[in-house]
Amino acid sequence: MIRAFFDNLRLAFGTFFAHPLRTLLTLLGIVIGVATVMTMMALLEGLRLKVNKDMSQLGANVFTVSKWPQGIHFGGGSIDWNKIARRKRLTLGDKVALAESCPSVLRTAGQAADWAQKLRTRDAETQGNVSVIGATWEYPDTAGITIADGRMFNEGDDAEARQVVVLGPDVADKLFPRLTPLGQEVRIKNRPYTVIGVMARRGKVLGMFNMDNQAIIPLSTFFNAFGKGRTLRINVEAIDAEHADQALDEVTRVLRQRRSVDPNEDNDFEVSTNESMSKSLNDLSNVVTAATFGVCLLSLIVGGIGILNIMLVSVTERTREIGVRKALGARKNRILLQFATEAVSLSLVGGLMGIAIGFGLAFLGRWALGLYTSVPLWSVLLSVGMSSGVGLVFGIYPAARAAKLDPVDAMRAE
Repeated sequence: MIRAFFDNLRLAFGTFFAHPLRTLLTLLGIVIGVATVMTMMALLEGLRLKVNKDMSQLGANVFTVSKWPQGIHFGGGSIDWNKIARRKRLTLGDKVALAESCPSVLRTAGQAADWAQKLRTRDAETQGNVSVIGATWEYPDTAGITIADGRMFNEGDDAEARQVVVLGPDVADKLFPRLTPLGQEVRIKNRPYTVIGVMARRGKVLGMFNMDNQAIIPLSTFFNAFGKGRTLRINVEAIDAEHADQALDEVTRVLRQRRSVDPNEDNDFEVSTNESMSKSLNDLSNVVTAATFGVCLLSLIVGGIGILNIMLVSVTERTREIGVRKALGARKNRILLQFATEAVSLSLVGGLMGIAIGFGLAFLGRWALGLYTSVPLWSVLLSVGMSSGVGLVFGIYPAARAAKLDPVDAMRAE
């Protein structure tokens, strides 16, 4: 039986090498489908790992309170954005009240941001896409920020609204390519700021938001420059991970009381935890995965039709050979197995080519584009199984047709 199997493989690959162009064109649909699955799964898995890494930097005991929904939302038509816009803004008073009134809360930090600013020096300037964040002095401890050079501003800097700034590494490299940034002057909205620190490099979140392209200034300074009517986003750190749920309940209770929310009404603020961000990521993954498998299914159907076609042609071309083999004693099952093995081998070769291309694209995305990619093992096994299954399903009919040929009629075929 094993010898028969290897004989069938030898005959199958002999047929492939005899018609290489026809074989490659037949495999094109399967190759595209499998390569698509591999590439998209590598991107999604890399995204999941990156977000988990970013969340781990914040810690399991940190969550965020804001006026606006955070994360990725699908079916946005179900969200009443006008109602959300009418919510009262979160203030510095809310931040202080949470720190003082919640026993399970270790610290709170307030922040506001302008996401598109241009920073200048006498000799250089950035593009107009730098995120300028105004924050209280506790912010780094609740946002996973470390200082690589210099220092973070302190409580006194914030209280006195000093014109100081901490730069992200990309901003520092752009403005001071040959100088030490510390002590230098930069201008934001034509106001001078002294650089007192440079953040450690953190990369991108979700492959989109560049955490290194920011500048952080004291919150009071930010309000003076950008206006005091902005809502805050409040980071809350529980005393430890075990008290995170209790801290969340306490924060919710205090804010509902301060904002006079009726017991029968929903919260008029949003709480974002690691779990909620993970859910948003899972929603994104599910949508992209469904779309990816839809494209893959269409490609595999096209590839399967190609395999069906080439196998029917192969049966027609080898009718006399089949007749001779059956006249020499080959049984129907042996002929069926021969052509089924040829169809599965053909589709499996296409699957392996698609896997190789998928790995190559994932590596290229990481190396050339800086994308965070990781190919999960299950996607490789799924691709192998899908490509083999296509060959088996679309190869059964031609194989059965070959097995049913009458040996006498087959030997008479020209």
